[in-house]
Amino acid sequence: MVAKPNLLTEEGLERLTAELEELKTTGRERLAERLTQALEDGPDDDFVDNAELEAARNEQSFLEGRIERLEEILNNYSLISESKVIKSRVSLGAYVTIVEEGYDEKETYHLVGAAEADPVDGRISNESPLGIELLGKKKGESVVISAPNGPITFNIVKIKY
Repeated sequence: MVAKPNLLTEEGLERLTAELEELKTTGRERLAERLTQALEDGPDDDFVDNAELEAARNEQSFLEGRIERLEEILNNYSLISESKVIKSRVSLGAYVTIVEEGYDEKETYHLVGAAEADPVDGRISNESPLGIELLGKKKGESVVISAPNGPITFNIVKIKY
């Protein structure tokens, strides 16, 4: 079975490619130095030295897992094409400014594929509850999201590509 392609913006493709390159070079070099240092300082019965070696091994596992995940994404992706979108509606690649009903604070999100989503950095997935509701909507329309404390309504203030 062929996995569906990871949807990426051009910016996301560049960011993930750069991250992969950094992890495979500088990241691995730093980790090798850390592992070497931890091995040279041990092995003895000192708990701190053993803890450092274990922490370095955990970091190695995380680093190699992230490299593997990035390679999977970059070996099967599809670029989000802005030329095929209707600019008056929310689509992948759009920057959407919303306001929660009853509040004045505006929030802007970049609607991207799941592989490059990072809500802390303002990039939300088209597969997230908010992303699903926003897709296809126009400026001035509202979306309702189910939340643990009840439904939340957001009004779309601006769409930009």
